[in-house]
Amino acid sequence: MKILMVCLGNICRSPLAEGILRHLAAEQQLDWEIDSAGTGSWHVGDPPDRRSVQVAHRHGIDISGLRGRQFSAGDFGRFDRIFVMDLDNYRDVLRKARTDADRDKVQLLLEHQQPVPDPWYDDALFEPVFQLIYDACERIVKEQAVRD
Repeated sequence: MKILMVCLGNICRSPLAEGILRHLAAEQQLDWEIDSAGTGSWHVGDPPDRRSVQVAHRHGIDISGLRGRQFSAGDFGRFDRIFVMDLDNYRDVLRKARTDADRDKVQLLLEHQQPVPDPWYDDALFEPVFQLIYDACERIVKEQAVRD
């Protein structure tokens, strides 16, 4: 399974999602490739936001070595599933889709079309965002276990 997590800048939400899903997949001994990207190019090559690194660290997950990159149309060929954090990310990713098969790979991370709030402007959101993403990643692992 190859999974890509996507947010706007690839420094807050999607690196958290990448780190959390890698952690959970490793616990279950799943041989998954997991990556993250941003729809924007502002933070290409940058490490995750220090607040994301801190909240992940508090939960035993190290994302400090991740680096930002921008989503590209080529990612549709590399990944089986692409999870986006909000509707803006969803629309931006779908604009790069070339086929219906590309579009079918994209879905919001949270169920019921709920966005993952962007914690960039509010330090207090990092912990609740971590929990939302953690719960969603647990669901992804459980869903895959049922398929296997």
